[in-house]
Amino acid sequence: MDHAPEFRDLFDNAPCGYIVMNDRGRIVLVNATLRTWLDLDDTDLLGKRLLELLPVAGRVFYETHFAPLLRMQGYFHEVALDLVRRDRTRLTVLANATQRVDADGEVSETRIALFQATSRRKYERELHDANEAGELNRKEIERLNAGLTETGLLRDEFIAILGHDLRNPLASIGSGMRILSNEPLTPKGKQVVRLIEGSVTRMSKLINDVLDFTRGRLGGGIPVLRGYGDRLKLEFEQVVAEMESSSGRVIETAIDLPETTHVDASRIAQLVSNLLGNALAHGDPEKPISFSAHVAKGDLVITVENGGDPIAPEIAQRLFQPFFRGAGSRTASEQGLGLGLHIASEIAKAHGGTLSVTSGETTLFEFRMPNALG
Repeated sequence: MDHAPEFRDLFDNAPCGYIVMNDRGRIVLVNATLRTWLDLDDTDLLGKRLLELLPVAGRVFYETHFAPLLRMQGYFHEVALDLVRRDRTRLTVLANATQRVDADGEVSETRIALFQATSRRKYERELHDANEAGELNRKEIERLNAGLTETGLLRDEFIAILGHDLRNPLASIGSGMRILSNEPLTPKGKQVVRLIEGSVTRMSKLINDVLDFTRGRLGGGIPVLRGYGDRLKLEFEQVVAEMESSSGRVIETAIDLPETTHVDASRIAQLVSNLLGNALAHGDPEKPISFSAHVAKGDLVITVENGGDPIAPEIAQRLFQPFFRGAGSRTASEQGLGLGLHIASEIAKAHGGTLSVTSGETTLFEFRMPNALG
């Protein structure tokens, strides 16, 4: 007897939501129960990452807790998440996940079961409210909230100002892992150390991106400190070396700069790092990535070019928006919150320059800054 229709019905009409993701973290299967809860259909969900179904604060939690926990132990239980419905309201769920691995130990599939937890979350919130200090504290909170220029947006989007408080413990974790890596360890121990070190690097970049974004939103854009110096070429060489080491790819590099430029060298290096990271994540791994930097008629011109599928015009128009993530990342572990290109464009603006993209047979990002020699 063919039980396939019965099992499909059991999957689709289960009393919980089901999501199946492939080895690149993209949704390939979702059941009817979850589609009904979210008022979304397959065209809205298939090919997306779970990250894209979460509110902004949830994305930060996902990248710093949820994803590293799943990578390290291959499962998790009862992780509380908020999903965003079509009408932008929140659905509170408890998530349980397991990963399947192939013969080589690589993740081939991730399965997630989601249970509605609205009543439980409501009870927790009511309990929290009941423990508030009283009317004076509530009035003080209201007064502080009223003082925010973008209260609703910033409160929801950026709890990440807490990044300041995350730096010190994160540095301690990194130092501890470096010490531990020099000790005799089992192969499993070495693997766990590498995973934690990777998570520390990932979280550090997230914190930096979040703080840069927050500074920009709170006024004044990303700060830069332009000065005359010869560090720019060395900064570029360091960025390329780090990118090649972490990715195992070769970046074709052409740097022809004068001895002195009038820029914020560390910020321009950050811009290049973000562009190269984007090319490595979204470009065809079988095609080369090239990076060039030179001065033409007093303008600093930097280009990063990669092969791969062309970017549709409607996508290209949104690439520099915060939290926008184009589809098609080719990396097994996609990183970041979709802030890299936005921050790069803000660095360009802070230098009085422009960052543009053209896409056809190759995708080319160009940064052009006038008066690079001062």
